Amino acid sequence: MTIHRMLEKTAFGPEEIACLVAAYEQALRELSLKDRDDPLTQLIAKKIIKVGQTGVRDPAQISQLVIKGLG
Repeated sequence: MTIHRMLEKTAFGPEEIACLVAAYEQALRELSLKDRDDPLTQLIAKKIIKVGQTGVRDPAQISQLVIKGLG
């Protein structure tokens, strides 16, 4: 499942969605994850959305916060 399907159910605008998708793609690249059906990618997408709900809008910052949160 991609982050796009999850974002359909949110109130984010187009610019916010673009930011969150960029953060998601960056996080997957940094973690070398390619399989979008991997449960870890779904967890990352959920965490990206959660961080986005706090008002953070910088994709790099969102990505780093999520990766750091994975421990």
